[in-house]
Amino acid sequence: MRFCVPFPMFPDEHVRALASVAEEAGFHFIAVPDSVFYPETVSAGYPYSSDGSRFWAADTPFVDPTVSMAWMAARTSRIRFVTNVLKTPLRDPLLLAKQIASLAVMADDRIEIGVGLSWIPEEFAWTGTNMRTRGARLDEQIDILRLVCSGNGPEFIEHHGKHYDFGRLMISPSPSTPVKIHVGGHSEPALERAARVGDGWISVQATSQEITDIAQRLSVLRAKHGRSGPFSAFVLPIDAVGPDAYRRLGDTIESYGMEPVFMAVPWYYSGKDPNDLDVRRESLLSFGDSVISKI
Repeated sequence: MRFCVPFPMFPDEHVRALASVAEEAGFHFIAVPDSVFYPETVSAGYPYSSDGSRFWAADTPFVDPTVSMAWMAARTSRIRFVTNVLKTPLRDPLLLAKQIASLAVMADDRIEIGVGLSWIPEEFAWTGTNMRTRGARLDEQIDILRLVCSGNGPEFIEHHGKHYDFGRLMISPSPSTPVKIHVGGHSEPALERAARVGDGWISVQATSQEITDIAQRLSVLRAKHGRSGPFSAFVLPIDAVGPDAYRRLGDTIESYGMEPVFMAVPWYYSGKDPNDLDVRRESLLSFGDSVISKI
C-alpha cells in the first residue's frame, strides 16, 4: 500500500515549493496532469461533470508534465513521479519516447507513465492528429514506449504497425529499469486496455464502492488475458478518511490481486483555503503524520 499526491492544476510556484514537502511527508508518488492548451470553445462535453462543462478557467496552469517531473526529480531523491494522465495520442510516439527515456535516466528511474485518451476534438484537429483512431494509436504508442524504455539500456528497435512504422533505430540514453505504463479511465475500453497491456490502472475520484467494483472487473479482465503479475491501482477515494478506511479499501483491492496506491489531496479537507500554498504544505505534512506514518 502506497500513497500518491496529485498536483492538479498547480501554479508553477506550488510545483517548485511542494515536491520536497511531499517527499518529507512520506508520499511515494507525485502525480502530474496534462493539458496542451485550452480551446475557447469545445465541440464535446467534459465526461466527468454532470453538465459536460469544464470546471477550470482558461488560464489555469498546466506545467508540461515532462518539464515539471524533471524539475522535481532534480530536487528530490526518493519520491517517484507519474503522469495522471498523459494525452498520449496527441503526440508523436518516437518524440515522446525520447523525452520519457531521457527523463527516466536523469531521474534515476523514478518515472512512471499514466496514459489516456483526450476527449477534446479541437486538441486532435489543432495538433494534426486523428481523434477517430486515438484508441488504436494509443495501443501502438504503448508498444513503442515499451520498446524504447524496456530497461535494457540503448538498443536497436523497430516497429511496423498500422499507424506508426519505422525501421531499426536506437534512442540513447535509455533507462536500465523498465518504465511502468498505467492506463487511466473508467470506460470499458480503458479497463480492457489496462488489463491487457498496463502495469496498472489510474482512476478519477470515486467512491470506495465504485473503486471496489472496478477492481473486481479488472481482476476478471486480467484473468481473461492470462495476466497475474504485479499490477498497481492508483485510486482516489472520496469517502476514505483516516488510516482504518484506507486499510479496509486497501485490503479489498489487494484481494483482487492489485497493489493499492492511494491518491490524496488533503488540503481539501483542511477547512482552510485549499488554494493557499501554506495550507497545502501544512496539509501534506499533517497527512504524512496522521495517515501515512500509521500505515
